[in-house]
Amino acid sequence: MTTSNDIPLASHPIDRAAHHRTDPAWLDAAFQRSDALVFLMQKGLPLIEFDGQGLVWLGPEAGRLTPQEERVFLGVDKAGAPIFAINMGTSFKLEGSLIEGTGEFTDMRAAASSLNLMQANLASTARSILEWHRSHRFCSRCGAESEMAEAGWKRVCPSCGAEHFPRTDPVAIMLAVKDDKCLLGRQASWPAGFWSALAGFVEPGETVEQAAARELEEEAGIKADPANAEYLFCQPWPFPSSLMVGIIIEADTTETSVEQDELEAARWITREEARQVLAGTHPDIYAPPPMAVAHHILKAWAERD
Repeated sequence: MTTSNDIPLASHPIDRAAHHRTDPAWLDAAFQRSDALVFLMQKGLPLIEFDGQGLVWLGPEAGRLTPQEERVFLGVDKAGAPIFAINMGTSFKLEGSLIEGTGEFTDMRAAASSLNLMQANLASTARSILEWHRSHRFCSRCGAESEMAEAGWKRVCPSCGAEHFPRTDPVAIMLAVKDDKCLLGRQASWPAGFWSALAGFVEPGETVEQAAARELEEEAGIKADPANAEYLFCQPWPFPSSLMVGIIIEADTTETSVEQDELEAARWITREEARQVLAGTHPDIYAPPPMAVAHHILKAWAERD
């Protein structure tokens, strides 16, 4: 049985060791340790080896590159080595730096598909946290510029004292099913042949199941009862920072009416077709990549008797 621990970007997390986040002396000493593991991010892109197979790992010498940049403590590995991510400013250039020739800043989606499970989780976490800092630099209470605190896991306003914490937006990503068919949709901007499960943000005051039913009707005109929703698993999705909650929901109706602002088209396919899609043998549909939770939702349903 597939669980959230098996889903890419969610699997093989390290010990976050959150109790160290409020201890600046420990954090400074940990960063200087010879076994410290440090990787770099810039504008949401991780620094990846040229062969694409791993993060470029640095030690405490990373502080010599940019002592003023933002540093996030991510936790410790099984050997107890502390792991940090550093956000490099836009002015930093690899050319001419101390680490020229070690790798390149790479699109997160491309990187995550080639990194091992633990590194993908680390890069995903760092991207979410650092993108939150980038877009939430000013206090929402008084408008003053806030400051990073607790090893990157909080911002504090020096003007009014307000505390701000990273946000994660829950998203219902659902596969509507009826008898031996499931519903897929596609957006006009997607490559030809690409279809996926429908999805939408959870609104204040509703459950994930209610959001799934609401979005299903809004986007495709399909009615469903939230009580007939089945939770499968979830996945952190760092674009910029969502939690994709995978659901299979029994549809009450099958006639589609597509909301063009959301979808270009929606179609029902059989379970056998879903298996072909996953196998790459369907004549005109290809599946979301294995990195995406939509792939695993479709797979979980397709493999049922």
